[in-house]
This record gives sequence, C-alpha cells and structure tokens, in this order.
Amino acid sequence: MTLIVENLSKEFEQRDVHSPALVSINLEVQDKEFTCVLGPSGCGKTTLLRIIAGLEKPTSGKVIIGGEIVTEPTPRLAMIFQDYSLFPWRTVLDNIAFGLEMKGIDETERHRVASHYLDLIGLCGFGKNYPYELSGGMRQRVAVARALAIDPSVLLMDEPFGALDAQTRNMLQKQLLEIWEKTQKTILFVTHSVDEAVFMADRIVVLTSRPGTVKEVVKIDLPRPRDRTSLDFASVRRYVLGLIDEQLPIQ
Repeated sequence: MTLIVENLSKEFEQRDVHSPALVSINLEVQDKEFTCVLGPSGCGKTTLLRIIAGLEKPTSGKVIIGGEIVTEPTPRLAMIFQDYSLFPWRTVLDNIAFGLEMKGIDETERHRVASHYLDLIGLCGFGKNYPYELSGGMRQRVAVARALAIDPSVLLMDEPFGALDAQTRNMLQKQLLEIWEKTQKTILFVTHSVDEAVFMADRIVVLTSRPGTVKEVVKIDLPRPRDRTSLDFASVRRYVLGLIDEQLPIQ
C-alpha cells in the first residue's frame, strides 16, 4: 500500500519560541518498497516517523495511506522502536499475540497466528520464554513478529538495530530482508548508518540537518543479496556519505 507524505512541516514551541523540526517534507513510499530515511543527528527522522504513525500531529501538511489521511494511530501502520517495548510479564508468544488480543480475537486463533510469526523470525522454540531470557537481537525479532501479527500495510522502524553490536546488527539486517521478501510489506526504516541504508534499501531519503527537509532521494540499483565488500557497494556508500558530510558543521 502506497504511503504519501505531502508538504509536511513540524514546529515545536517552548516558552513562546517556535523551533522548526521539519520543513515541507514530500515523500512517496511505493507498495512493497523498502525505503530508508537517513540524515544527520537531530534532523527530525524520528519526529517524521512518529507523525506518519499518527503519534504526533504535524504543524502543516498531511500523511496519506491507501487514500486516507492519517490523524491517529491506525492498524494499517505498525511502529517498531529501538528499545523493543516488549511486556516483561508476558511470554514471547503472548507478546506477539498482544495486538490480536486487543482486536478481540480468540485465544486459539491469536496463538495460531503468533506461532506462525514466531516461526517466521526463527524463534519457534522460545514461545514460553520471557523477554529477559532473550538476547537483544532476539527481543528485537519478537518486536518485529508482534508488529507483523496484526497484518499492517506498512512497517515503520525507528533505528531498530541501533543498540546492537555490529555482528548481531548485520545478522538481523539479513533476516529482516528475508522477512520483507516473504511478507511483501512496505517498510519505512529510519537509520543513522549509511552502510545499513545502502545494504537494505530500494531508495534512501536523505534529510538535511535541522530543520529537516528532503535533500535527495537516492535509488539503490545494486542487486540483492548485496555484497558490502564490492566496489559498486563502496561507490554508492561513498556517494550517500558525501550527502551527509556536506551538512555536518566544522568543529
């Protein structure tokens, strides 16, 4: 399902001072596309994602999904945070089934669906475990399964691998791409890592420093699976990194 951000701006007000965070963002994420949002620290990436999810209101402009304007959280959009946001008192299976429970789906059916996604993320033997018994990478996979279980049209991911070590992060990037290919979901993925964006995305939306606006949208034509050590990968990475470096202040 196509996601459209149309002329969106956001200002924060504190003590009668208006501070623009985003200015005139225009963006279209196509159905089944994997799009990354990249930009300098503080440029408004997370704010943009929260507005798209319906968690914050824009100052002006709008977000449209499937022809409908987003004004509040909707089942069509599922957001995955960096800190997992799992319920520590619920088992892994019950965490995944939580959204289905909120929809009033009976226990047998929601556990059937949750078990399917537990298997999809490669944790079928961990349904009865609790989050504290899992590694950080495993907890993040559970968060992905919980989002998928409600069958959203679009997955919004806010630096979901940012707190993980490099080896785990690379492994989860590959697993997420496998899940994306199997489920055919539209994904909008915020990251501060140029390498991660080039490895995963169909297109990279590069934002300027604050107030954030779209500097350039870079189409990544590299074949999948991508080889981080290839000359073509290095060339694209260098180009995208240059777009970011142009905006960084000289210390």
